[in-house]
Amino acid sequence: MSAYHRTNSVSVITQAANNFLASLTPEQRATAVIAFDSDERENWFYTPVPRKGLQLREMSPYQKRLATALLAAGLSQQGFIKAETIMSLEDVLRILEKDDGERRNPEKYYFSIFGEPSDSKPWGYRVEGHHVSQNYTIVGGKVADSPSFFGSNPAEVRIGPRKGLRVLAQEEDLGHNLIEALTPEQQQIAIVDKTAYKDILTTNSRKAALQGQPSGIAASKLNDKQFGLLMDLLGAYADNMPEQLAQARLQKIKDAGKNIFFAWAGVLERTGPHYYRVQSPTFLVEYDKTQDNANHIHSVWRDFNGDWGRDVLKDHYQTSHR
Repeated sequence: MSAYHRTNSVSVITQAANNFLASLTPEQRATAVIAFDSDERENWFYTPVPRKGLQLREMSPYQKRLATALLAAGLSQQGFIKAETIMSLEDVLRILEKDDGERRNPEKYYFSIFGEPSDSKPWGYRVEGHHVSQNYTIVGGKVADSPSFFGSNPAEVRIGPRKGLRVLAQEEDLGHNLIEALTPEQQQIAIVDKTAYKDILTTNSRKAALQGQPSGIAASKLNDKQFGLLMDLLGAYADNMPEQLAQARLQKIKDAGKNIFFAWAGVLERTGPHYYRVQSPTFLVEYDKTQDNANHIHSVWRDFNGDWGRDVLKDHYQTSHR
């Protein structure tokens, strides 16, 4: 006989953050810890630009392990493998671009703690660098986990000893599976532009917003098989998170019901430039594979009202004020 014990994500995350902070010198701590109410908390990006926070390459070996444990605490096994593999691609780019290791560096990823890990007061953390941006806000036993960005360059490694590696194969293949399952008439509705966009439309905006009404094909217009493929696609984004956070995403998907729109831009050929998005009243998924001869992926999960925990923070402050 064995009992199933569900791990509490807040406890795991808080413990991992405290373990990491305890390992730092005062100087490192001053670099890693930023005030929770700082404007920096919502300053995110996914290109190789300098950030605030402590870089992996500035840490000792044991500190790097504790930082990696913090990254793992906020992701599922699948999500953690993606993050680590994406970070490793910097070495592929270093070779391809003949970089000196300054711009392309697998350890040029920044760990930032906003506030102090606490069971009572709001705090958060961010792990960010080229093509990885994972943002967490912890408030009153709840975790907000967006924006959550994964990218891959190259999308497929085509030369060298890692030839064939595709980090975001699920995000790519499941999107194609859905658009290919639509009838020609449905595709005419779903395809909103013959040309794929150069990037995700919301880029690194602090407020996820798209102009106009949702476009593309409504989930209510899909048959059971097609709707199942849409759920498979969204499930891949939910499954990047640990169980409790994944369940929260799945609940949002369930609550949206058939009020979900799938839009495509670009060509249907799997090797060509393309873009898709999945939009509901509460969440948004965007994906594009257009840059570098359509061998460069960006993908993101956004929450229209809950990025950086805006919704739970609002409830928290209202309750605290009363």
